[in-house]
Amino acid sequence: MSIRHGLLALLERGPRYGSRLRTEFESRTGSTWPLNVGQVYTTLSRLERDGMVVQDGADDAGHDLYAITDAGRTELHTWFGTPVDRTHPPRDELAIKLAMAVGAPGVDIREVIQSQRRHTLKAMQDYTRLKAQALADVPSDRDEVAWLLVVEQLIFQAEAEARWLDHCESRLVRLAEAAATEPSAGPGPAATRGPVRAPAERSGSQR
Repeated sequence: MSIRHGLLALLERGPRYGSRLRTEFESRTGSTWPLNVGQVYTTLSRLERDGMVVQDGADDAGHDLYAITDAGRTELHTWFGTPVDRTHPPRDELAIKLAMAVGAPGVDIREVIQSQRRHTLKAMQDYTRLKAQALADVPSDRDEVAWLLVVEQLIFQAEAEARWLDHCESRLVRLAEAAATEPSAGPGPAATRGPVRAPAERSGSQR
């Protein structure tokens, strides 16, 4: 999650102080990716170091305000115009777990899959309920529309994960069935030979 670009997007609407940025960020994303004030101020310090923001006085309550610079606007618009890179996907804990569970002694991988499926379907139901609540009243401001987009992305993501888990289970069943019907190699040298080819494929076969 690019916190720095999220903060730049909020600062383009006008100067803000740290805790307000945190509140607006969480409101825009429905608290899906909660921030703490320390993260916000650490990011602001780095943005200031990089010339993306500057301190812009204080408000009536004495809060230090930050404002976006021209360099920050250029960075933000470049981010908006650049596709998210999928060539180096982030590590996915579930994919790693299933990859390591294959063949692991004492692990029932189908139970791992079923347990995860139950959790994923529950999460999808929860997200769908949140979407229904959001649509109960027609979204009227940008924060409500933004949250609706986020929760719909979470629903699609959960649906895709559930389909992938179904696929994993089906593949494991097919592999288990294939292993059960595969004849075991007999003793002797023949067991160490390479795969047997059909007579027509053998080199130098007689016609």
